[in-house]
Amino acid sequence: MILEIVKYGNAVLRQKGARIEKVNADLKKLIADMFETMHAAKGVGLAAQQVGRALQLTVLDVRGITDRPSTLERDGKEADVAEFMPLVLINPEIKPLGDPVSGPEGCLSFPEIYAEISRAGMAEVRAMNDKGEKIDFRCGGLLARAIQHEMDHLNGILFIDRMIRADKDELKEALSELQAKTKAEMKAKK
Repeated sequence: MILEIVKYGNAVLRQKGARIEKVNADLKKLIADMFETMHAAKGVGLAAQQVGRALQLTVLDVRGITDRPSTLERDGKEADVAEFMPLVLINPEIKPLGDPVSGPEGCLSFPEIYAEISRAGMAEVRAMNDKGEKIDFRCGGLLARAIQHEMDHLNGILFIDRMIRADKDELKEALSELQAKTKAEMKAKK
């Protein structure tokens, strides 16, 4: 089922996600719905906060993105990113590695808003997958960027918080309009 993607202005986007203690049928349904929602919106990552649930859960799928390649290492060996997708991260822990790299980012919770964001070029990730198994890997490129973006969501941090002041100032009007529209829609639903 395609879920509604929460937009900027909804307080749940600023909430730190609760740890998930076990993988059960409800969680598996949420994960399936999040993948369906993300793919329908043509995104590469989606955090639980973006569908109104403050949990330590994100889904990712960078297959098909050829203009910004990803790298993956498992057990110290290069691995095929496509074979590792789609990816579910529950209670993830991340260690950014390497020098910061500036790159374009958007967010499904901020339609039509993009900016250059500086993030570590690589990351080490530890998490639990949708089977309740521990996974760990090192990644680079788009996958590292996407995981860091989603990890921020899990901690209530938005990509606008990472923008340089000049970009944020330039987008101020668009951000204010989006925030006001979201709040008006939320009020109308009550």
